Amino acid sequence: MSTRTSIEVAVEGGRRATAAPAAPLIWKFGGTSVADHDRLRAVAERMVAAQRSGRGVVAVLSAMGKSTDHLVDEAYAMSSRPPLRELDALLSVGEAISCALASMAVAELGSHAVSLTGPQAGISTDDRHGNARLVGINPQRIRDALADGSIVLVTGFQGVGPDGDVTTLGRGGSDASAVAVAAALGVGECEIFTDVPAVFTADPRVVPDARRLSTIRHEEMLEMAEAGAAVLQPRSVELGLAHGVDIHLRSSFSTEQGTWIRHEGAGFEDGAEVAGIAHRRQESLYAVDGAGAAPVVAALAERAVTVGAIVPTDAGVRFSAPGADAHEVTAALEAVGLVAKVDEELGSVSVVSLGIARKPDIAVRALSALEADGITPRLVTSTPGRISVSVPSGQVDDAVRLLHRIFIPTAECASVSDLNAPADAA
Repeated sequence: MSTRTSIEVAVEGGRRATAAPAAPLIWKFGGTSVADHDRLRAVAERMVAAQRSGRGVVAVLSAMGKSTDHLVDEAYAMSSRPPLRELDALLSVGEAISCALASMAVAELGSHAVSLTGPQAGISTDDRHGNARLVGINPQRIRDALADGSIVLVTGFQGVGPDGDVTTLGRGGSDASAVAVAAALGVGECEIFTDVPAVFTADPRVVPDARRLSTIRHEEMLEMAEAGAAVLQPRSVELGLAHGVDIHLRSSFSTEQGTWIRHEGAGFEDGAEVAGIAHRRQESLYAVDGAGAAPVVAALAERAVTVGAIVPTDAGVRFSAPGADAHEVTAALEAVGLVAKVDEELGSVSVVSLGIARKPDIAVRALSALEADGITPRLVTSTPGRISVSVPSGQVDDAVRLLHRIFIPTAECASVSDLNAPADAA
């Protein structure tokens, strides 16, 4: 079956005009969506059904379940400082397994799929192993496979550097792969299938009455993701914003609509006072004695670890590294002869609100409420879109519930622009 589908339209005089082919569907399936053979078969069935309805399908797949975590553990069991090139070579294997198995499942259903690694799919990156940045995509091989009637399966999370070596895009990088493929193919939408049904105003496992959002702007979603909302990789949202790709985050296990991350907002400087509350349960402060800020930041950058906050002390520096694996933090510093120790076990809670620098009352209300509830901030940082408070790890959930109750009215479903309306109007 060819995916070069077109729609015939009747015109005056009995002739028929042919409309442009429908754009292919660009889908991404996360690790839980392809966690085992049964789920891979379910993904294959969804793709084959879409193709038989007349749409081309390009699917970016993550590694199965927790296999990437297991590979990381294997690497650090072998070496306390595995070479980043070899670490990328190891970690890229998981997505290739998912795509090959999914292709076999498609074949069992009577259709055809071709699996492509990142390099085979034309995904090029810079040379920064472990956290490479996308340089470009030549989608010709993807287009050719679609034209031949194949479902195209692309390994997420990886590409090829300028020297021909495989590179990886950082934790959650399959999201970025999918949005980038959509942009390269000129498709304005990308659907991310995962184990959550939508984006919420807070993690519903922590805040049971968190509001489910029907839409949210790219800028707000980016701040939520940067602050710890694990539903999307921040870079994927950046790519969507930069290249005009709307993202539909939805469940792999149902057909219901999820949340659309879209460009259009409610209007000029309106919308919700607060878009959501995001958190990380682990965002520890590290301490390095006998070193200044510059060498610490430089050492971390060599292994693609980004510093969140850094505080000079008489003895050295204290710093946070949001989202970074502790293995990577210690390995980066050991490589230049520095020793990092966990100074304090902390987590973080963030209030997301675009233009928060012009809304000082939000910080006042947040900090006052936390202190009144016996939650003492250890560190406070801010960006143009959020204020983040570091608190003891054991108090993170309480802090999330408290701030959500203060800033976000509860209701069943909303878009961010609805959150200023009374709860019973949403």
